[in-house]
Amino acid sequence: MTTVVTGATGGVGRHVVDRLVAAGEPVRAVTRRPDTAGLPAEVAVVAGDLAEPATLDRVFDGAERLYLFPVAATAGEVVARARAAGVHRIVVLSSGAVTAGLDPSFHLPVEQAVERSGAQWTHVRPGEFMLNKVWLWGPSIRAERVVREPFPDVEWCPVHEQDIADVAAAALLDDGHAGRAYDLNGPRLVSRRDQVRAIAEAIGEAIRLEVVTPHRARELYREQGGFAAANADFLLGFEDYAGNDATPDAIESLDLGALTLPTAEAVTGRPARTFAEWARDHAADFR
Repeated sequence: MTTVVTGATGGVGRHVVDRLVAAGEPVRAVTRRPDTAGLPAEVAVVAGDLAEPATLDRVFDGAERLYLFPVAATAGEVVARARAAGVHRIVVLSSGAVTAGLDPSFHLPVEQAVERSGAQWTHVRPGEFMLNKVWLWGPSIRAERVVREPFPDVEWCPVHEQDIADVAAAALLDDGHAGRAYDLNGPRLVSRRDQVRAIAEAIGEAIRLEVVTPHRARELYREQGGFAAANADFLLGFEDYAGNDATPDAIESLDLGALTLPTAEAVTGRPARTFAEWARDHAADFR
């Protein structure tokens, strides 16, 4: 059964492709830039853009399963095209913010469009990505072996992108996941100070942690561009998930204690990957 993977060259989608290929499944990978996709030779790479559903004509022909990257504005039309072509199982890359009731406009509309379509659906809802640290800290670590961080002792349990892909692939390949929403996090709370230590150990070099104010961190993120600039206000507490003004004090006051959140183990039967494992997997990104 052919599976269409959208967002196939992204941080999670690329791993979903790998898992489907390893299972011997035909994969059709959708990307805006097929010439630079760098996917396995056995994958059928096709051009398409979720923001422009007309570019997806014939992408779904003969496919039965879909891994759907979230684009809220066009989700209804994309899902309708997939269903009309015969797709009957859809796995959505969503967000744990939906579970928390904090995401009414980005991921939730995608989930709702899939549920209304009548397809077998599964929602994969990761929390914070470990991968964010490549985009936020990578440039300063590579250039200066330094991280400038306003909240060094704040703890959270970010999730490895490979755990997300494992759950998504299981939901695509195996029965028993229809109608389920899986929240995914890392296996334990880890402070940002300890995250920096783990990256330093992974690359075998010292990394200096410089504590800065939230306002200074925002300046640095905006200068950095890309993901950091686009998400600076949210990540540093100057706005909430809905885009309303907020205060960074809320981040500093977090006290999660012995909080335990769901991980991929409930689906895969394997312990969720730790931040130290992730740092070793991405050592080259920080060197």
